[in-house]
Amino acid sequence: MTQSTPHMDGKLRIYGNLSLLEMAPVLLAARRDFAGKTIIEHGGVMSLWGKPYDLPSLDAAGKSDIAANSETQVLRSSFGNPDLRIIFTLAVCPYRIICRRSAGIARLEDLRGKRIGTMPKSSGAYFLDRMLRTVGLTEQDVTSVPFMAKTPAPLSLMPQALRSGDIDAVAVWEPESQKAKLAIGTDAIEFCDAAIYHELFNLCTAQANLDDPAMRQKIVAFVRALIAATAQLQRDPHEARLLVAQAAGLTIESVVDSWPYLTYPATLATDLLDVLCHADVWVAKETRRAPRTRHELSQLIDDSVLREALAA
Repeated sequence: MTQSTPHMDGKLRIYGNLSLLEMAPVLLAARRDFAGKTIIEHGGVMSLWGKPYDLPSLDAAGKSDIAANSETQVLRSSFGNPDLRIIFTLAVCPYRIICRRSAGIARLEDLRGKRIGTMPKSSGAYFLDRMLRTVGLTEQDVTSVPFMAKTPAPLSLMPQALRSGDIDAVAVWEPESQKAKLAIGTDAIEFCDAAIYHELFNLCTAQANLDDPAMRQKIVAFVRALIAATAQLQRDPHEARLLVAQAAGLTIESVVDSWPYLTYPATLATDLLDVLCHADVWVAKETRRAPRTRHELSQLIDDSVLREALAA
């Protein structure tokens, strides 16, 4: 049996994008039931193998035991690391395109020729492509303006760029969408279609961790804690919002404003495989490879951890 390398301190190492509201269940579970037993770091799923990321915003040092990312980053990382396993859906979020009416935008079709701020190689860029195709446009019909954390143009500059007219629209996740909308007030018009795209933000691990009995026990226990934490944040989100604001460096007001756009399912999304199949076509083109088959993608999903957590 393949075994993972244990950490000397015995703590469960969890990596994820700490700027996101999607991390709320992780932060709350760590506080509620795993106090002193976890190390939470900013990063993405490449940390499962201690490998560098090609996106500065998700690069991290060290190696994680479990890690969280959107489905696009899971697909980008799993092609070269097919032992990745998706074990839990932390959050679901329909994205929004926020536009300036004063840029001549009244319909989605009016985005032709416009400058749209988004993050390259991300779920935001994928969402933009999906939405454009609903009206016969493609990414080539617009000018994508790149924003990314840990670069000279971080996402935090998006609202200012939209307000000043440097860009005409943004296609991104929360809370950046809401901050952009508030920045332009009554000039804002938004486009959203959850049936076309909704982000699935998933918790993942490597097969070696699931094959290690001691590590598997920790992961199952943490998933059980995630289920309990999600139930708490659904009853009363106050503590979870405070934890997200602290971790992301956000005001509590911006977290509260964006909170209604997310849901926390505390399970594996039932449409996960369908979403992976759709998204892998775009990811394959972006990474210059052939899309994987539905059967190949199904191997990335492992519901055994969730089943064990629920049984216990």
